[in-house]
Amino acid sequence: MGTRRAHVVLPAELIAEIDSEVGPRGRSAFLAEVARRELNKRKLLAFLSNPEPAWKDEDHPELAALGTNEWVRNLRYESDARLRRLEDREEQMEHEERVERTG
Repeated sequence: MGTRRAHVVLPAELIAEIDSEVGPRGRSAFLAEVARRELNKRKLLAFLSNPEPAWKDEDHPELAALGTNEWVRNLRYESDARLRRLEDREEQMEHEERVERTG
């Protein structure tokens, strides 16, 4: 991303406070970070204020056959099953380590 100079007028006390926090050489980076954060916040607030639904059924054909409730239920089941497999594998490894130590 390219950079450009911009003439920005700020109160002297605000500049002094910024400089005391980040130093005069860090001023531009600080102001860019704060501006980016504020723009992201405003975009998010605009998105959340929009009455148009963000989720459109046509964007998610994988849900058409099952329906949303069943799809989420399956997703949770798969996640729980994977967690159980990981826990079983961990127990097996701990058991093997104990056998090796005592063996």
